[in-house]
Amino acid sequence: MSSQVRFTDFKSDKQPTWCPGCGDFGTMNGMMKALAETGNDPDNTFVVAGIGCSGKIGTYMHSYALHGVHGRALPVGAGVKMANPDLEVMVAGGDGDGYSIGAGHFVHAVRRNVDMSYVVMDNRIYGLTKGQASPTSREDFETATTPEGPQQPPVNPLALALASGATFIAQSFSSDALRHQEIVQRAIEHDGFGFVNVFSPCVTFNDVDTYDYFRDSLVDLKEEDYDPTDREAAKEKVLDADKEYMGVLYQDEDSVPYEETHGLDSNMADIDEDGAPEGAMDLVREFY
Repeated sequence: MSSQVRFTDFKSDKQPTWCPGCGDFGTMNGMMKALAETGNDPDNTFVVAGIGCSGKIGTYMHSYALHGVHGRALPVGAGVKMANPDLEVMVAGGDGDGYSIGAGHFVHAVRRNVDMSYVVMDNRIYGLTKGQASPTSREDFETATTPEGPQQPPVNPLALALASGATFIAQSFSSDALRHQEIVQRAIEHDGFGFVNVFSPCVTFNDVDTYDYFRDSLVDLKEEDYDPTDREAAKEKVLDADKEYMGVLYQDEDSVPYEETHGLDSNMADIDEDGAPEGAMDLVREFY
């Protein structure tokens, strides 16, 4: 880790192909700034992404990275962290990737409490596949494939996380740069699974959940007399259907990450060649 790293050190030479105005630009900038502020650098950072508009974020960030398959970014991230606990692991995804096909992995990643961060770019629509309703779309959200709306309640990712035993639950807005960075930074610093749902508007296919909507609707918990360590208070906020919240909704300050409870404290790639089983090193080298 380095105290001299700048967030621009995390920028790759590949230019994003997102639509102009996409909320993912702000989300990614906040991720890079948070990583730099926490003393991480590209050489000790591993970014894992799934499928969707957020899927190529590892290409746009200068670090170790893996572009996984649909809904499977979390188990990959957990595997990376358990194999080398010294790495700072950040998993990025979208609402479709994380709360639809990846919902099962989300639940188990939350309850295992591996010490990594999970940033979900929630635009409440499938953007990459041209505007279908996603798991977080409103019940009456009209699209070409759901002209009368999905007619089913949206997934509440914050409630799902809390019910699964999350030790850190937060929500941010990609357009509020400083606040977004601060929230992601707290997720990185948390000892355990740091989950941040980010409102990241899709300017091409979603004309309901817009920048103006979130600017007018979001209630920042920083402005309230709110204790994020109070689980009952968090439950009340998470289940409040009348308001949208930004900030840390819940944090267990006594959280013990999976690696600590299971004694994972060294890089599994550092195998003692003299004490390794016959053929073990040849097997390991096949993956290099």
